[in-house]
Amino acid sequence: MPNNILEQAGDIIIRSADLIWGYPVLILLLGGGLYFLIYSRLAPMRYIGHAAGILTGRYDKPGEQGQIDHYQALSTALAGTVGMGNISGVAIAITMGGPGAIFWMWISALLGISTKYFECTLAVMFRGRDSNGELQGGPMYFITEGLGQRWRPMALFFSVVGMIGVSPLFQANQLTRIIGDVVLESNHINSTFTTNLITGIIISVIVAFVILGGIKRIGNVTGRVVPIMVILYMATVLVIIFSKPAEILPSLKLIIIDAFTGNAVLGGAVGTVIITGVRRAAFSNEAGLGTAPMAHGAAKTDEPVREGLVAMLGPVIDTIIICTMTALAIIITGVWRETSHDGITLTTHAFESVLPFWGKYILTLCVLFFSMSTMFAFPYYGAKCLGFVAGARYQHLYNYFFIGAIIIGAVARLRVIVSLVDIAFALMAIPTILSVILLSPHVKKESEKYFRRLRNREF
Repeated sequence: MPNNILEQAGDIIIRSADLIWGYPVLILLLGGGLYFLIYSRLAPMRYIGHAAGILTGRYDKPGEQGQIDHYQALSTALAGTVGMGNISGVAIAITMGGPGAIFWMWISALLGISTKYFECTLAVMFRGRDSNGELQGGPMYFITEGLGQRWRPMALFFSVVGMIGVSPLFQANQLTRIIGDVVLESNHINSTFTTNLITGIIISVIVAFVILGGIKRIGNVTGRVVPIMVILYMATVLVIIFSKPAEILPSLKLIIIDAFTGNAVLGGAVGTVIITGVRRAAFSNEAGLGTAPMAHGAAKTDEPVREGLVAMLGPVIDTIIICTMTALAIIITGVWRETSHDGITLTTHAFESVLPFWGKYILTLCVLFFSMSTMFAFPYYGAKCLGFVAGARYQHLYNYFFIGAIIIGAVARLRVIVSLVDIAFALMAIPTILSVILLSPHVKKESEKYFRRLRNREF
């Protein structure tokens, strides 16, 4: 009986996610991004070079308010976005929506550049103080500081669903699965509920050591881990892609054609292809969901536009570059036609097909980096959400909830977990995008002033 109840609850979550991720959320994310792009007159696109320069620290000034520097803020945000969405999420997108879903991930990411610019500029522009007097940033603060206290219910709503959205369920599940597929099976040990439970406990202990150290330790760890993680993964995927160079252009062509036909998997259901692409892009780069502003809002800067410029690099690195590489590896190797596999298992097959024996171990190491760094970043977001709802003195309690959720994620069903997180992300996007649209005139005014000073070489 308990198993039947759990199965039924899981099915309800899956159906609810499919329902909420319909055209309204699609229009909100894509329409919002398009609005920000046009309203800013393509400003984020025109200043990408300047954004890269900010990361070097050349514009930093001593004594600026904040907790971490620009690089650490971007690293923390990327640790939350460059993760399993780039490996498992892409595989799920192709399995559910066909190769064409990747095209709509690109579109969503391109529009997400402007969205991230606006939301993270606001995160610094309208920083607030928590109940301990600590300077904080994020949607809950720019809603109340920018729109006023009468909008506080919307800020509270974001904070509550945000605590679910930034849980470690998906990362713990996929890390546990690849450990079972590769490490345990290589030693002739079957992956069972018990082995998954033990794996989850071990992961939770490692994560606990880092996250209980707070944002400065998270910033230090992610600042070191993220570059290594990205370089190792990209180098391996490039080997897979160029193992069949003649398939690169046909694979890109398939992505574009299938984006408008949906013939590869769904028999012409283009609407489903679009929704799948946008849904997985949101999971991947989180533009418009409100998570990145919580990291960038902690940056040491008195220039809101400067942090918005740094933040907009996230979707470029995350989705345009890394997700595309993963997609090409899966499509070029042909493993995407293995419909019995999904998530990390499908990506593992792509690695193994080109790099027998070594491929699965390299991917396991990459997954370890990706999932662990995300699990280092997410509890910071969740703690800020709880601190806003219940008071800063209670925010540390989220860490213990987070550690316990790792164990749940390790033993739960993948599709249920993905759907639960998708529901939370959709609900997070509603207050975030709406508030950013309402506050967008402030960003435009501040941007005009900043870029005028930049042109006049006042920095």
